[in-house]
Amino acid sequence: MLVKAEKNEIIRRFQRKEGDVGSPEVQVALLSARIKGLQGHFTLNKKDKHSRRGLMKMVSQRKKLLSYLEKNDKAKYQQLINELEIRG
Repeated sequence: MLVKAEKNEIIRRFQRKEGDVGSPEVQVALLSARIKGLQGHFTLNKKDKHSRRGLMKMVSQRKKLLSYLEKNDKAKYQQLINELEIRG
């Protein structure tokens, strides 16, 4: 779970302009932070299938947003995946 201060920092770092919380860059960054937080949970709770389903939904949503961003703005896409260190 993200603390409000962490969430605000992520939004501030990836927003396009002041007050932007819905751009694909912000959404991908927030989803990536939540996914990283859940990965630690699964090292301790290997049999938590319900939370794993939520994780898979978040990964799928992030993938859709990244493919949208790749189609519409390749430069932003490359910058985002390099900064978040996702995709190999």
